[in-house]
Amino acid sequence: MKHLIDKAKSIVDITMMKFIIVGVINTVVGTAIMFGAYNIFHLSYWVSSALNYILASILSYFLNKYFTFQNKEKGLKVVLKFALNITVCYLIAYGAAKPFAAWALQGFGRQVQENGAMLTGMCLFVVINYFGQRFFAFKAESSE
Repeated sequence: MKHLIDKAKSIVDITMMKFIIVGVINTVVGTAIMFGAYNIFHLSYWVSSALNYILASILSYFLNKYFTFQNKEKGLKVVLKFALNITVCYLIAYGAAKPFAAWALQGFGRQVQENGAMLTGMCLFVVINYFGQRFFAFKAESSE
């Protein structure tokens, strides 16, 4: 049991708090992009949500690399790991959110269902992206 408590403490720490701050910034930027693209410019669900994650992920990369995780790695490897993480998290979150929202909001029109799916996808994305960035994309390389 002590091992589980220690593991939980190692996850809920200052790094997580910094990730939340960066996440709030990214959420404001990304949400404006996504819902604006969908509801104002009438772009599709996939184009609107992809624009969000392409543009907000560029901001996220720099804020999380240097502020949250203070990653010192240079080169293409860390960029590719970050891009892979974002892509996998996006596909999982939004792939799961669309059928879930269609089911949960089946009495409503397509626009309500897709707005609900984008909101659900955002929430799923945040959770799995945190673990992906912390334990994969920006994980400190072992010096041993």
